[in-house]
Formats: sequence, structure tokens, C-alpha cells
Amino acid sequence: MPTQTIEILSPEELRRTVTRLASEVIERAGDVSKLVLLGIYTRGVPLAKLLGRQIEMLEQESVAVGAIDITFYRDDLDQIGVRTPAKTEISCDLSGKIVVLVDDVIFSGRTIRAALNAVNEYGRPEVIQLLVLVDRGHRELPICPDFTGRQLPTSRDEQVKVYLQDFDGRDAVELIKVF
Repeated sequence: MPTQTIEILSPEELRRTVTRLASEVIERAGDVSKLVLLGIYTRGVPLAKLLGRQIEMLEQESVAVGAIDITFYRDDLDQIGVRTPAKTEISCDLSGKIVVLVDDVIFSGRTIRAALNAVNEYGRPEVIQLLVLVDRGHRELPICPDFTGRQLPTSRDEQVKVYLQDFDGRDAVELIKVF
């Protein structure tokens, strides 16, 4: 099938978007010492690390950054097939913390629902917030991001691809249209 690729965010636009998102997280958190950024595998993890570095640069204080695997909390394992779970890496008890779940793209909301269930295994945070780089709509669950890099209305046939330097060797966000 023929496709068309449209650049949504250039490397420079992605950098500015991450800087803005980091500033918004700082402003909302108030006390960054209570902040924990939890990246959802796969690209939420390098995005969380990128945000953590940006927050540290802005605040001169490091924040906890972790990774969460949601494989066993998914409701679509019968559809996606067998997966090898990644390693959840959470270095602290989440009780009383400001947890920001970080993902690259939100679509149906089912990944976030699974992540919320997974977080409960690691304590009871003071608050859980959601940060996504791209919100493409089509929600199936009542889940809304607290921080959004870019809202991008899409059709169900289109794909949004996020590329991050630490994972893919380049920074970009692209919309792929299938004809």
C-alpha cells in the first residue's frame, strides 16, 4: 500500500516542545523533590529520561526517572500476541510522590489504563498525572492527558511515529497516511 509521510515535529520543534512540557511539569509539581517521571515502554522511557534531564537543567535538581512495563496489565494480549516483558525500573516507593506517567502517543487510552493498574503495585502516589508528546484522539476510555506536547487529530487509518535520539538515533514526529 502506498503511504505518505508528513513531518509533524522537526528536531528543533521537538526540543522546544520537551522544554515547554518540562516547564509545565515543574510549575504544576511545585516541589520537584517529590516528582517521579515514569516512562511507559517503549518510547515513553527515553522521553521520560529526556524530560528528566531538561527538568534538572531548569531546576538544578535531579528528579527520579523510572520505567514501567505494562505487559501483564494489558487487556489486548490476545490481539497483540506474545510479548517479552521489559524490566520495570522504579527506584523508590511511590507513596506520597507526584508521579507523571510519560508516553509518546495517546490513542485509545488503554495503555494508560494498564499503566495506572501497574503503578498501584508500587505504592499509593499523592497524585498521578499523564504527559504525552502527541494526543491523536480516538479515546475509548475516559482518560485525558494533563500535559500534551501536540494535539493531532488523525483518522484511525493513520499512524503517528515518534523518533527519539536516545532510542532511534534521530528526533522527529511523523504522521503516516496510508492510501
